[in-house]
Order: sequence, then structure tokens, then C-alpha cells
Amino acid sequence: MPRAVYFPDSFHEVNGVAHTSRHFEAFARRRNLPFLCVRAGDRAQALTEDGNVWTLELPRGILSFALEKDLRFDPAFLRHIPIIDEVVERFRPDVVHITGPSEVGMIGAALAYHMALPLAASWHTNVHEYAARRSDWFLRLLPEQQSAQTGHMIEEMALAVAAKFYSNAQVLFAPNPELCRVLEQATGLTCHLMQRGVDAELFHPRKRKRRPEDRDHVLGFVGRLSVEKNVTVLAQVQEELERMGHRSFRFLIVGHGGEEGWLRERLPRAEFTGVLKGEALSTAYANMDLFVFPSHTDTFGNVVLEALASGVPAIVTPDGGPKTIVRDRETGRIVDDDDFAAAIAGVLGDPAKHAQMRQAARAYALTASWDSVFEGVYKVYEALVPQQEQ
Repeated sequence: MPRAVYFPDSFHEVNGVAHTSRHFEAFARRRNLPFLCVRAGDRAQALTEDGNVWTLELPRGILSFALEKDLRFDPAFLRHIPIIDEVVERFRPDVVHITGPSEVGMIGAALAYHMALPLAASWHTNVHEYAARRSDWFLRLLPEQQSAQTGHMIEEMALAVAAKFYSNAQVLFAPNPELCRVLEQATGLTCHLMQRGVDAELFHPRKRKRRPEDRDHVLGFVGRLSVEKNVTVLAQVQEELERMGHRSFRFLIVGHGGEEGWLRERLPRAEFTGVLKGEALSTAYANMDLFVFPSHTDTFGNVVLEALASGVPAIVTPDGGPKTIVRDRETGRIVDDDDFAAAIAGVLGDPAKHAQMRQAARAYALTASWDSVFEGVYKVYEALVPQQEQ
């Protein structure tokens, strides 16, 4: 089995990269695979050798700055290169795997080149779409036609820069077929699917804890409360549902981010829980009646799969990864922003259909396991390593 050294952009944070990375390390432990995870963390420099699975956790320093509420970038992380080089040399890897152009990923890519090791790179975040979304404040100042053209140019330039970095790899991974095609075209490399799994025992309909007298329909959202998640649609949904005459609903919003204050002002009946984990998170999902996820930029949508595992149908957009998880009119709806309220009213207005969707959502989630995801990754490793050695 190939000896893999893995450099994730994040591990302890609350995001898709960290979520996948924790499950990847857990998979290696279950299978007792030779696996070294080099990551940033809050602890002082710490090397742990637990059988075949090693972890090297290194602190970010005072020069680090925030990219998100719980994600930072340390331009001085290069100071850790000597200890990283020493541990990696001792581990004797066959393949290096990075998750993106963070300070950790850059070191991993450089180390693969220095040691003449094959490099695998997985795409987890649509940075080009994020760049365009986060330029909205500027684009709104321009005339409509010029704004659209400039936004498209920003997205194309960001994709070109990211593709240049990923072109250093020998093989790529992406969480949905559409993104694989984009990356193959941009880099000329082969891209393999690396989808996501779900813990169907943790996320389960039986975790539902609603009082019998609670007759409201609960519309749920889990994720970062930020511009690129398109969370302003939630306020639009409330307004349109009320205009239709629907009042017996409320939002359950799990997560944090820069748009939280804006949402609190406009969703007075919503419950904002902050970040939840473990049993508290699984109970929150199970207490929902519909999962409302208006993001256009997610490459997969771990939270959508967790909702389905909890027996909660999902309403998603036709863009990005979530549309590859939801089966329209079976496990949820795939609709444009302006149709979210109508789709929600249609599902909840037909209790029999809603019950069927709940069952179908759970059944679909049971087919998605983390083990099958990472078994696929290791098959690619196995094909890559002998080729490199010949």
C-alpha cells in the first residue's frame, strides 16, 4: 500500500476541507495504512506516531491573518520546513497529497518536487467563484453590463491562477464531474472523482427531538454565513412565504460568518445556534423539515448529504456540487433562487409527498460511505506510484 503524506489546508476548522481531512485520517487509522498528516493547529509543535499513522501538527504564528472566522494564513509558516523535511524523510512517503494553495499546501508541493515524489492535488473550494462573489461590493458600483463583464473576468483570472498552482501535480481530484471537466480543461491533467461520504449512524432521523405541540415547519441551514453561500436568499424565502400566506414556519440556522448580523435583523423568528458538532449537530439536522441551501459555489455540499442522512429533503440550486447529490422531486428540489419559496411551499403542502421524500433522502445517504471515497483515492495512488518508479 502506498505510503502517503497528506498536507490539508485545514483540519480542526469548520469547513469542508477540514471535515474531509478528519475522515481521511480516521480511514487510515481503521485500515492501519501508512499515512502522515502534516497540518496547522493550535498546539505547540507536536509529532505523534500511532502505529502506521503519524501526525505532525505545527502552530501558526503572530504574523498569521484571518481568511475566515476560524481559518488563518501564516506567511511565516516556512519556518517549519526543517522539522517537516526531517519527519517526511523519516516517514519515507511514496506520494504527496495536497488540498490547495495554502501555506501548508505550498510546502507540500515544494517538498514533492524536491524529493521527486508524485503529487496529487484535490480541489475542495471554488476559489474563482468566491473571488467573484466577494467582489460584489465593487461590482455594484459599475454599470450593469460592465459589472457582469468585470465579474466574469475576475472569475476567469482567479481560475487561471488556481489552475497554474494545480498544474504542478501529476493527478487531480475533484468532488463532482462538472468540476473535473473544468480542471482537466484548465490544467491538461487527469482528474478523478473524490466525492464525500456521511456517517449515517451519527446523522439519523431517530435523533429528532421536537415537542408534540411544535407544529411549525422548520427550515434549516448549516454552513458559513457568508456572501459566497448566498444566504441572503433565506430572507427572500421568508418574505415570499409570508406573502403566500404561510406563517407556521421558522428557520434553524447553524454556523457563523460575516452575514450573521444581517440575517438576524431580517429573520426575527430564526434560531441561530452558532457552530454545532457531534450529537448537537445531528439533533439539529433531524429537527428540520426541509434543508434550504442556496449556495451556487459549493463543490460538493457535505451538509446536504448530512441533511439527507437525517431524513431531511434538501432544496438546492442548479449550480455546483449539491445538484449532484439531490434527486429532483425525489430527495428534494433543484431550483433557481427565485423559486425557492414556491418549492418549499410545494413540498410542505403535500404531507404524503414530504414523507416519501424523507424516506428517499435517507435511503440515498445510506449508499454514500467515507470508506468507498478513500478506497477510490488509494486506487489512484496505487496506479500513480508504480508509474513514477518505472
